[in-house]
Amino acid sequence: MDAAPIILVPGFWLGAWAWDAVAGSLRADGHDVTALTLPGLDSVDTDRSKIIFADHVDAICNAVTAAKAPVVLGVHSGAGATGYAASDRMPERIAAMVYVDSGPATGPLDPGFAGVEQPLVWGEIEADENLDGLSEEQKATFRERAIPEPGAAIRESAELTNDARLDIPTTAICTGYTSEQYKGYARDHPEWSFLAGIPELRNVAWVDLPTSHWPMWSRPMEVAAIISEVAKTPAPAAR
Repeated sequence: MDAAPIILVPGFWLGAWAWDAVAGSLRADGHDVTALTLPGLDSVDTDRSKIIFADHVDAICNAVTAAKAPVVLGVHSGAGATGYAASDRMPERIAAMVYVDSGPATGPLDPGFAGVEQPLVWGEIEADENLDGLSEEQKATFRERAIPEPGAAIRESAELTNDARLDIPTTAICTGYTSEQYKGYARDHPEWSFLAGIPELRNVAWVDLPTSHWPMWSRPMEVAAIISEVAKTPAPAAR
């Protein structure tokens, strides 16, 4: 059986370039890979004032529609929200989901955020995120290439109505936190929207890969190998 096409969506502040090492490894293994830069994340000069959450979902869905077959949709960090919304909109076109230190968000990631955009604040990243395994060069590249995230993409969400999304085979790659921590947080904190979809998923494989919150940089070959395996053997989703 041919491997499923792969679509990779980066988290906040990042473009398709963030997946370069992972995408390169997958392509070398013969995979059809598309990495996305979501609307508003192409340039610091882009006007982000009119970009909304639905624009990001549309961009993902357009890439899914353009693929030659149902895809493996890999989403990192904040893209778990738009990726899960895309899986709700067109579950029949998604062979498998891969959440990379991310989760299926069921509501806004920060409903109280009022700004037009949210720039990267490096001090907050150092204080709040796992940076294990990232080189100083990688951190510097992140700071230099980071693009402000559109504010509406942070404070908005989609109404989820299609229960077929719940049966899509899902792999959760847990890096900054362990799989047991993810499951425990989702169970004990239903108010945390970014993890709230975990208990409702019906077909989840958990993979622990201890490293930074950006494993596409700190352990790219391992991330690529996991996604490759999913793409080569995607289980049929119940509809």
